[in-house]
Amino acid sequence: MIDRRTTLQWMLAVSASLPLARPAAAPLTPGPAVAGTGYGSDPDLTHIYRPGEVWPLTLTPAQRRTAATLCDLILPAAGSTPSATAAGVVDFLDEWLSAPYPRQRTDRDVIIAGLAWMDAEAGRRFGRDFAGLEGAEQRAICDDICYLPRARPELAEPARFFARYRDLTAGAYYSTAAGRQDLGYVGNVPLPRFEGPPHDLLARLGLPDEL
Repeated sequence: MIDRRTTLQWMLAVSASLPLARPAAAPLTPGPAVAGTGYGSDPDLTHIYRPGEVWPLTLTPAQRRTAATLCDLILPAAGSTPSATAAGVVDFLDEWLSAPYPRQRTDRDVIIAGLAWMDAEAGRRFGRDFAGLEGAEQRAICDDICYLPRARPELAEPARFFARYRDLTAGAYYSTAAGRQDLGYVGNVPLPRFEGPPHDLLARLGLPDEL
């Protein structure tokens, strides 16, 4: 059983041996323009906004399928820790990419084009879309683009997509309750009272018990 951190290390590694001859990789092409206009005035913080309520969502069912497959390759389920898709990462990505702000617009062009490239490259190599491939076939594509400094020149753009997609996936995952638990983060927990810093910690820091 491969644990989560081993999987992340694998995603950062570059395949030691690649085929010497291969047809040209599929190109990246951006998606259509964003339809939403943004929040305008400050949102109502007493209202629970649902996905698609503030601006139209972007990802099609096919794009979500590709996105989910890639998310779970980056952060699969590990023991009691859920996978990226089970933690709602694809919903976060769809909301993020749909937001009509400069950072999100830039990410949207990169991610939509990258997801299209994954399916096109899967079709070119194996005759199926990315989500329909076997695990080894999916990893073969990811191996070629998972580390930008060592990606072949013709794969530089897909490698840049993969780097940004990995960052967004990890950032989304570790902002969820499941991700915080996986990190062992214990902040944001209400306490009935605060007794002050632990005595052993104060002693190690050379501080008195009462500050």
